Amino acid sequence: MTGIEGGWLTKDRIKILLLEGISDTAAAGLKASGYLNVQRLPKALDGAALKEALTGVHLIGIRSRTQLTAEAIAAADSLIAIGCFSVGTNQVDLDAARRKGVPVFNAPFSNTRSVAELTMAEIVMLLRRVFPRSVAAHQGGWDKSAAGSREVRGKTLGIVGYGNIGSQLAVLAEAMGMRVIFHDRADKLRHGNVEPAATLEELLARSDVVSLHVPETAETQGMMGEAQIRAMKPGACLINNSRGTVVDLAALAAALRDKHLSGAAVDVFPEEPSSNAERFVSPLQGLDNVILTPHIGGSTEEAQERIGSEVARKFVDFSDNGSTTGAVNFPQVLLPPRSSGTRFIHVHRNEPGGLGRLNQVLARRGINVAAQYCQTDSEIGYVVVDVDGKMPDPEGLLADIRATPGTISARLCLSRSASRTFLISPQAAAIWLPPRAAAAAPAPARGEESARGAAPARGPAPTTAADRKRRQSERILGLAPARARRGAAE
Repeated sequence: MTGIEGGWLTKDRIKILLLEGISDTAAAGLKASGYLNVQRLPKALDGAALKEALTGVHLIGIRSRTQLTAEAIAAADSLIAIGCFSVGTNQVDLDAARRKGVPVFNAPFSNTRSVAELTMAEIVMLLRRVFPRSVAAHQGGWDKSAAGSREVRGKTLGIVGYGNIGSQLAVLAEAMGMRVIFHDRADKLRHGNVEPAATLEELLARSDVVSLHVPETAETQGMMGEAQIRAMKPGACLINNSRGTVVDLAALAAALRDKHLSGAAVDVFPEEPSSNAERFVSPLQGLDNVILTPHIGGSTEEAQERIGSEVARKFVDFSDNGSTTGAVNFPQVLLPPRSSGTRFIHVHRNEPGGLGRLNQVLARRGINVAAQYCQTDSEIGYVVVDVDGKMPDPEGLLADIRATPGTISARLCLSRSASRTFLISPQAAAIWLPPRAAAAAPAPARGEESARGAAPARGPAPTTAADRKRRQSERILGLAPARARRGAAE
């Protein structure tokens, strides 16, 4: 348990850890929203170091090297959300995170243009055989010849996976005069003059260049094996800027050596170095007209800035309002912000009676529900309940909700005005209060519960356990009751 045990934790004390040199735009976006406790580390962490770093962390951001396994997630005592500042999420045990009630966010669109541009550049370099001529020139050679050098105009590009990147690549390729065909297991809206191929085999046989843009799934692992590579058009080129497990590299190397294929570009590999200091080894090294890049498809300054902003925004939307839009392992709920009243956020196992038990808790306490949002998947349910009016014992109600059978996690957002947003985390009660807004916030009406849960402005001294707990929190924070009643910030 972190923060103030059993009491309130101000928003600027919510602990956020960003690993692997995540872009400055992420920290800037978080701080602009009042999240000032942001720790940044330039490298990935693993093992005991990762578990230790996760202690007390509410939000963690990673890129591709940090592996958040089930064991690491279980050791995170205060975690409420994970951000993958990347397109892929295979570095996180998504099932373990979901079972703990932790949504995982990513940035599926922010590096689309960067990957598409790299792929288009590789198409030109492969067809023109730029890379081997560049190597020869660096070594003192002068290979001025048109042999094997071809224009891209009029050639056929086959795109496997017509998603965000594949469709963007198609636009670039058509602009350069290429014919574009694609194969995707799902029906997709076609842009421009692209044509679907009925089967993967048809696409391979027709294409001068085949470019792969598929996610890593059980279906796509090894999808380009020896049989598929040999089914490609003789003299064609293969590009893999998707996932390292998609292509059999040994089979690809053999096809390049015997000239069945004229070139290849590969940016992702089954096994990649964990750091820039570790040596890289591949069966494709030393082969003619082969471009090898160290997983840099989305590594442009512009892409990293967009990724930083996108995932940071999803963190803020989730923590402030409970919105899970964009989570890859969680039911999707887009929620409006609350300017007043109370919002309960409840994650439970998806089993019969789960929602009913929650509503029974609210009914026993005489709470009227103003709005309720609920989405489920095969394992969990995600419920958000908005309640109007004053909450006399929010901590007691939260304790009842957490004690409901099937509950995975629960937290509470209290709003007294548009400038104040409060939240109770899954592990410790917590107020999330923007410090600047709090300093300017008006005093609550006489008799209304104060911003920090102190006693009303008039009336007898509190005697309940919840009131004593709140007063203890004020002493830890160094706040006098009168100051708390004024709604002053720390």
